Amino acid sequence: MTEITPEFIVLFLVNFISIVMLCYGCYFRTNKNATVAGSLVLFGIGIFLITYLLHGVDMSMEFAFGLFAVFGMLRYRTDTISIKEMTYLFMVTAIALLCAVSKLPTFELFLINAFLCFIAFLVDTRFFQGQHKIQRISYERIDNIKPQNKALLLEDLRDRTGLHVTNAEIEHIDFLRDTAELIVYYIPTPAQQTLATNRNNQVEANS
Repeated sequence: MTEITPEFIVLFLVNFISIVMLCYGCYFRTNKNATVAGSLVLFGIGIFLITYLLHGVDMSMEFAFGLFAVFGMLRYRTDTISIKEMTYLFMVTAIALLCAVSKLPTFELFLINAFLCFIAFLVDTRFFQGQHKIQRISYERIDNIKPQNKALLLEDLRDRTGLHVTNAEIEHIDFLRDTAELIVYYIPTPAQQTLATNRNNQVEANS
């Protein structure tokens, strides 16, 4: 029978601190979505408690990887989860299972979790992400999507959107309606970045 021991409390704190670092120090820093960040923290705590309390430190690795696969493939049916959020969900699951199953010393376990958080923090910086943003646009001037008219397409997108468009890719063409779905890459100005952040905060407050 699993008991609440000082070791359990220490592992719980390591798991909690690590997940908070990942969700708020990495994810929330760039996305400003408190709802998702808080949900990921609760998700990680739940996985840790279920894994540790049901089977303790003697649980089999097969069971741990089974849980890892189930939680890793989990998708909420009510809302669409982005690739980035699914990746953070995967990371939260990994940290929670690592804390519940691993027999490493506490300090080494915390260092591994801190290293994972550091990698996530580094990947989310502009050094790896770059300054480009993505916007999907329905475009009706079908003649401009031809390869020889690429310059005209980019210039038209800049004029009509006011964005510093650097590239555009065709995602889908509808010849019946003479429209195309474009993936537009642009570099936002500081004012646009501030406006986007304020809009996200307003949507979050209304929800």
